[in-house]
Amino acid sequence: MVDFSKIMHHFHIRKRVHQKLEKFPSTDSKKRFLDKIIYFVGVSGPIMTIPQVWEIYSKHDATGVSLVSWGWYLATAFVWLTYAIVHKEKPLIMTYALWILIEIVLVVGIVLYS
Repeated sequence: MVDFSKIMHHFHIRKRVHQKLEKFPSTDSKKRFLDKIIYFVGVSGPIMTIPQVWEIYSKHDATGVSLVSWGWYLATAFVWLTYAIVHKEKPLIMTYALWILIEIVLVVGIVLYS
C-alpha cells in the first residue's frame, strides 16, 4: 500500500536541497541513521505482504481479497516508481520496484483464484 505521507516528505526534501537549506548527506547523525535504515523499511513492507500471497496461492482462494484495492495499489506504485526514477531517489526506486513485483503476483493470484 502507498503511504501518502511520502508525497509531502519528498516534496519538502527537494525544496530544502534545492534552496540549499540542508546539506546532504546530513551532518546530523540521527538523519544519517534514518537515511540508512530507510532501505530496511522499504524492503520490509513488500516482504510483509508475502504471507498474503502465500495464502492465496497455497489455498487457491482469494476470497475476501479486493482486486480493486490491490489493482489500485499496483497502479499507484508505477507512478511512485516513475517519480523515484525521475528524481533519482534510490530508496523509493527500490521500495516501489519491490511493491510492483509483489503486487503483480498478488493481483494475478486474485484474478486466478477469485
